[in-house]
Amino acid sequence: MAINTVKTVTVFVSDQDRAREFYVGALGLEVKVDQTFGDNRWLEVGAPTGTTLVLHKPFPGASAGGGQGTIVATDDLDADIARLQAAGVIVEGPNEMPWGKQATFADPDGNGYVLQG
Repeated sequence: MAINTVKTVTVFVSDQDRAREFYVGALGLEVKVDQTFGDNRWLEVGAPTGTTLVLHKPFPGASAGGGQGTIVATDDLDADIARLQAAGVIVEGPNEMPWGKQATFADPDGNGYVLQG
């Protein structure tokens, strides 16, 4: 057996509706799945292809806002920075790094992301 892909990454959020607004409205991702099973809601967002993010309430022992350093890619860094800022997202950068240009931002719970051009 060999792992051939990463399907989802869980991001702990305090309010799934607010998170959906941010990830879809500000980041431009699309809702892949939004289903409720009893007290559990499975909310999955992502780009048209690739790994998706599961926006989930924290499991016992976990807390919202603990994720840091997830890298997302863009074909037009400057345009996406401008779009995020227009949506009220605080963006740091862009900064020129040895591997290319990047900026950082966080979701409303403080989960941090690197936006790489």
